[in-house]
Amino acid sequence: MKNIIRNCVVTMLLTVVAASTVMASTDVPAESGGSLLLTLFIGFFALIVVFQLVPACLLFVGILKGLFSKKQGVEQESSSR
Repeated sequence: MKNIIRNCVVTMLLTVVAASTVMASTDVPAESGGSLLLTLFIGFFALIVVFQLVPACLLFVGILKGLFSKKQGVEQESSSR
């Protein structure tokens, strides 16, 4: 059983090492060649993410304040009835 586990681990490590050397040896051109339209397209979606992130953070802070604040309002309503 130990031999099977050891062989599997060794095989996995050798596979990872072989795959990483193949992936690292790819030739990347010095100039990216991206167009202005591609940059604007990616920038537009980045703006969408940012504009959605701001209200989400405000809502999250409001939820946390509601969870960790004292619940005096609920106790007063129940005692007045």
